[in-house]
Formats: sequence, structure tokens, C-alpha cells
Amino acid sequence: MTNGITVMGSSLGDIFWDLAPWITYEPGYDLGCSIYVANPSDTQKEYALMSRLSQSDTVISEEVLPVFGYSWFKVEPGDFVRLRGALRFEESDAELAILLVERETEEVADSVITVLVSPSTTGVLPPTWPDSGGTTAISGFDWSLLLAMMLPVMMLGMVTASTKPAEKTEEEKVVPQLSESPKLLPAGRDK
Repeated sequence: MTNGITVMGSSLGDIFWDLAPWITYEPGYDLGCSIYVANPSDTQKEYALMSRLSQSDTVISEEVLPVFGYSWFKVEPGDFVRLRGALRFEESDAELAILLVERETEEVADSVITVLVSPSTTGVLPPTWPDSGGTTAISGFDWSLLLAMMLPVMMLGMVTASTKPAEKTEEEKVVPQLSESPKLLPAGRDK
């Protein structure tokens, strides 16, 4: 089995998922996802999914993900399978790769990757890059200072706008109203 990672365009198979390139992840919680496995060939293929969790080129864990209770699952030619599930890890601040392994050649046909970032490093806006430690020196700017600076200016602008008298550029035109004389009904019978 080779460890080469390819991205799409494989004749052996393709894998896609609905996770972002990096996500906030608290260790020990479920990470829900949908994984799509496509078979672009004209023959039925068997695949296995492997999860690889690594930090700085060091593999923390690598295991086969069971699909429908089995290690290998089949995909019809020209078709795809949607797999829904959840993953759980005891590590964060790591790179998560899901590898699609084709059974006949035992090669990694395709892979998808995301970076799991712990919540302690994501407390700064805009989001910091993974492994930055959450410092504002790396992300470039502390947005709370901008808000503290702009709030008095916005308040002054609202007070100025509300106290300034409205300018009249055109005089209000009075449209003459047609008045009708009250209509009286003829006197009724007195009896």
C-alpha cells in the first residue's frame, strides 16, 4: 500500500465531504460529516476508508473506518455512495485526512483533508491560522480595539444628526382643497 495522497482526478475513485478546510474541534466530541465516494470507472470497485490524524508530519493515529459494519464496501460503476456518520478523536490542533483505498490495487485513490483547531486558538477575530497559539500578533489585528474606537464616533454622529434641524429645499406646496357646501335633505313630513 502506498502513502501518496492525490486530490480528485483519479481513475480508481474519488472522495468528497462536507467539512471545511479547517474547523474548530473540541477533543472527545463527535464530528458529524457526510462523505461521498464516487466510482468513475466502468467496473464495480471495492473501497475502504482510513482516517489519519497527524501533527507536523507525525502520525498520531491511523485506523480503518467501518462502513455498514465492514471494512470494505462496494460502489457500482459510474455511481456514488453517500456515507453519513461521525468521527471522534482525543486530539485537536491536528490534520485529519480521510483516505480512500481501492481494494484491487491497495492504493490510496483519493483523499480529503481538514485541520482540527482547538477552541482556545480560535478566540480572536478574524480567525487565526492553525498553530498560531491564538495571538493577535499573528492574525494582524485586534477587532475589539476597533469597536472601542468607533463606538464614540458613531454615537456622536447619531446625536449630531438628531439635533440638526431639517433643511427645507422646496417650500411645501399647499394643494387647494375643493370644498363642497353641505347638502341638506328636504324637510320630511311633519305628521
